Amino acid sequence: MSAQTTHDQLPEPAEKVRIRPGLEALPAYVPGKPAADDGTRRFKASSNESPFPPVDAVREAAITALDGSNRYPDMAALDLRAALGVQHGVDPAQISVSTGSVAVSGDLVRAVVGEGDEVVYAWRSFEAYPILVGSHGGVSVQVPLTGAFEHDLEAMAGAVTERTRLIILCTPNNPTGPSLSTEQIEEFLDRVPEDVVVAIDEAYREFHDPATVAGTAGIFRRHGNVVLLRTFSKLQGLAGLRIGHAVAHPRLARALSQVTVPFGSSLPAQAAALTSLRGEVQEELAGRAAWIRDERSRVTAALSEQGWRLPDSQGNFVFFPLGEDSAAFAAFADERGLVLRAYGSDGVRATIAEQEANDLLIKVAGAWRQR
Repeated sequence: MSAQTTHDQLPEPAEKVRIRPGLEALPAYVPGKPAADDGTRRFKASSNESPFPPVDAVREAAITALDGSNRYPDMAALDLRAALGVQHGVDPAQISVSTGSVAVSGDLVRAVVGEGDEVVYAWRSFEAYPILVGSHGGVSVQVPLTGAFEHDLEAMAGAVTERTRLIILCTPNNPTGPSLSTEQIEEFLDRVPEDVVVAIDEAYREFHDPATVAGTAGIFRRHGNVVLLRTFSKLQGLAGLRIGHAVAHPRLARALSQVTVPFGSSLPAQAAALTSLRGEVQEELAGRAAWIRDERSRVTAALSEQGWRLPDSQGNFVFFPLGEDSAAFAAFADERGLVLRAYGSDGVRATIAEQEANDLLIKVAGAWRQR
């Protein structure tokens, strides 16, 4: 065959590899739609990203770390785990670091869920849950949210069986926004067998009203089956670097270390995350969180005046329970320069983003109601 033969002229080889049958039933993860590059100015409010770039000191730490990128990162992330241990008041060995809280969630499924074991979580909630569970042979038990788009803890407790190995509580819940209180979580845990792991996914914790946020550190200390999941993607603005962590009790922490991907968290990601824990950086991040909470209050008040009745969100987003009109509303917003995230026939999520984007959200929502 001539060296000039192009790839297009080569016949496709027969592909006879065997793929796990269970993968055919897995839903595909649908990321937030990017803003189209068509000459129209658009704001992306579809992925719950921070409207702020990384803090300067964090950015510089990541850039400096690139000089060592010819070497593998510290697989154990010792410095970062030590700092996180101080922050959470636990031994560093109880911290598990991976590529975002979604990867930590996957490690958790691998560590405790066997073929045919059940994982209970609210629905609709974080879209990755059914993928993580199903891809590792587990069975998802999805418990519908209440009419107020909150966790139905009574029904979730009733859904626990002898095959249940893991329960996930997403608070504030993504994509609807409501959160769980300390009392609600404690009462729920009283009904859960102690050998069932309960993961509290707190990706959006920093955006919660500080006066009412759940005391999950205390809950963790009181219950040996609780694990906390956290991320650096949201408030810290490190979504593109992919790093998150779990706070677990010793036995589960060891199991997580056994199943996580070796060298998963990169050198720049570790450096950026570590720097984000410094006092002066934490102060700046706290100011950003307060700004987002204030913007959320401003946006929800304006939407309420328009006649919208939305779930009480404690995340960096609001949720429009539009049902069958969800896709139409998302398209309506996109035509006017605002990219939102539609969830089938459940609703549409809008990130609290730049002030201009938030102003446009109010304008678009008002125009929709006046059609």
